[in-house]
Amino acid sequence: MTIDHIDLSRVDLNLLVALDAMLAERSVTRAAARIGVGQSAMSSSLARLRRLFDDELLTRAPDGMRPTPRALALVEPVRAALRQIQAIVRREAAFDPATTERTFTVSLPDSTEVLLGPRLLGYLRAEAPGIRLLLRSVDRTHILEELDADRVDLAIGFGFEGQTHHKQRLLYRDTYVCLFDAGQVGLVPPISLDDYLRFPHILTSLRETAHGVVDDALAKIGRARTLALTTPRFLVVPFLVRAAPVITTMHARLATYFADALGLTVSPAPVALEEVAVSMLWHTSYDDDPAHRWLRQVLVRLAGEAAEAERL
Repeated sequence: MTIDHIDLSRVDLNLLVALDAMLAERSVTRAAARIGVGQSAMSSSLARLRRLFDDELLTRAPDGMRPTPRALALVEPVRAALRQIQAIVRREAAFDPATTERTFTVSLPDSTEVLLGPRLLGYLRAEAPGIRLLLRSVDRTHILEELDADRVDLAIGFGFEGQTHHKQRLLYRDTYVCLFDAGQVGLVPPISLDDYLRFPHILTSLRETAHGVVDDALAKIGRARTLALTTPRFLVVPFLVRAAPVITTMHARLATYFADALGLTVSPAPVALEEVAVSMLWHTSYDDDPAHRWLRQVLVRLAGEAAEAERL
């Protein structure tokens, strides 16, 4: 499409920055703080945007500002346009990890942080000291919204169901095993299903529900287990297991790490459980961003190196 320079010159492109911030924050006040202007200036931008698009764009609601259908349709094209402009201005084609200064916000479960965090930090300090990480717990309920609002650059986890404007790449696969204190439960691997169900269990659930993949698998064979405790944090589980005669079922790589560090025992799970795929998820607007692409490639490489080291 031919660019109408005269018509486009009448538009203040800073308005698109303001619009993107308001659509992400759903608040004039928060949007103003996000881009570093006063609230009155942001309100003025909203008024100009309403005239430009001949639409209210954002209307007041009990829970904040609610985007109109027209505003929702603008979210993706406006974000894509701003990404392209930013790439041109920053000259990101010349991205150099050794000199670039940038902060990435990454959402991930603490289990993956244990397995990859130390390797990633060591690599960044040696090869890209200006790259900083802001790590956050992943919330699968709201992660798509956080990616779309540009509050998160990259999500790592399992069970993601992205939309057409999200990209996903596998990091590694894992299986499930049981973890327990052999001295307290008096079992040696491999444990039987009856022994497995004879003791109460610890469940790690990021969804804050007392039901997991093990319960689904047991229900298929007409069995059930007793839960002693449910927690959203993987890192506390080995200490709970070491404190009482209980059993937990968790990802094999993390369970093996804990067993070696704390003198616990692992055993194959005596119930059929599907393999878990841990993946990265990001917004497609970052797909060609050189720094973002570099970080994704680093994570894939480090995940492969970690898996290879565990096999040795």
